[in-house]
Amino acid sequence: MRLMRSQLGMFFVALFLIARHSPSPHASASTKGRFGDDPVKAVERPLIYDTLDPANRDIIAQLDKFYATQVRAGFNGSVLVGYKGKVIYERYFGYSNREMRIPLTFNSSCQLASISKTFTGGAILYLNERKQLNIDDPVQTYIKEFPYQGITLRMLLNHRSGLPDYTKWVPVYNKESRTPITNEEMVRLMVKHKPRIEAKPDKRFKYCNTNFAILARVIEVVSGMSYADFMSKHIFQPLGMTNTFVYQPGHGLVGNAAISYKYNWVREPDMFADGVTGDKGIYSTVQDMFRWDQSLYNNTLLSNETIELAYGPCSFEKKGIKNYGLGWRMLCYPNGNKVIYHNGWWHGNNTSFYRLIKDNMTIVVLGNRFNKSIYRQAPVVFSIVKGVEVGSGFDEDE
Repeated sequence: MRLMRSQLGMFFVALFLIARHSPSPHASASTKGRFGDDPVKAVERPLIYDTLDPANRDIIAQLDKFYATQVRAGFNGSVLVGYKGKVIYERYFGYSNREMRIPLTFNSSCQLASISKTFTGGAILYLNERKQLNIDDPVQTYIKEFPYQGITLRMLLNHRSGLPDYTKWVPVYNKESRTPITNEEMVRLMVKHKPRIEAKPDKRFKYCNTNFAILARVIEVVSGMSYADFMSKHIFQPLGMTNTFVYQPGHGLVGNAAISYKYNWVREPDMFADGVTGDKGIYSTVQDMFRWDQSLYNNTLLSNETIELAYGPCSFEKKGIKNYGLGWRMLCYPNGNKVIYHNGWWHGNNTSFYRLIKDNMTIVVLGNRFNKSIYRQAPVVFSIVKGVEVGSGFDEDE
């Protein structure tokens, strides 16, 4: 009997300890780590190549000839061309680290600059699709102290918020211009000084880095994770983007990441804006960018409905084919064709990411030495692959 009482006592103590350490079923939805703290193993997603077809071999020869002229003109970077879901061209020209003579290779991550906005926008839409947020909510729903009324997450996504660019007004109030600040600190400065807005909300399109820096902060508030951790766990790892990461100045560059150079091979130093993410700050490779591209065709992370929402043009104040969706630039032609793209420029990194939806063609160019000619390469690459005259356009009918 005494043994039985002892066993019963131990049983109730165990129950008490389990109850004490179990999470409450009524835990707040805003609790840190709400998306789980379990590690996510990167999914292996090998790329498919088609470089032996006679037609593709001719294309490769022409592209090699074109890029030989680009290299002679100073191009230092990586290139990948995908066509109908397969890689038909992939090359690495120059150095990841010139001082140490380390060449660019398949795992040389490069600063994407503003191409990072496509990922931030995708992450917001990922949360919207899972009803963790609503893009038509005002920013104050997630950042209580946000000092401007009438601005929604959608207006941040499509650059119709009217907010001023933090890269211009932060130095006015923050004299430590070489010390990186965080998104949270940027918002704190905005709350304290409330810099003047440039337009009323939803009045007109004005490209602004502040929009996506705030969206990154919203991701942190909603998920209870840092932007870097959220992107790694919920975007990069599931897509097998093993050489993609968010740069954090205090941690330094990861792995074989490429150094950022000015045109004369002088390194670009960090400054205050390097600690702010969402508008820039993601490092990736051309291979990983193709994985991101293909995930959008295959609805790996986002539904087709959400992707079509992102591709919808949002601004019509000016006539012409250029427009902006939710995190994407686009060319909208009268015949219905669309080119979805984004370019980037930060600290000597010039980057270009073109997605010709009709053709399932992808052109990725990542350069880590300042060279504006990168932005003129996509039309030439398209003309070579499609066998059309340069300038005949991405709107070519078939």
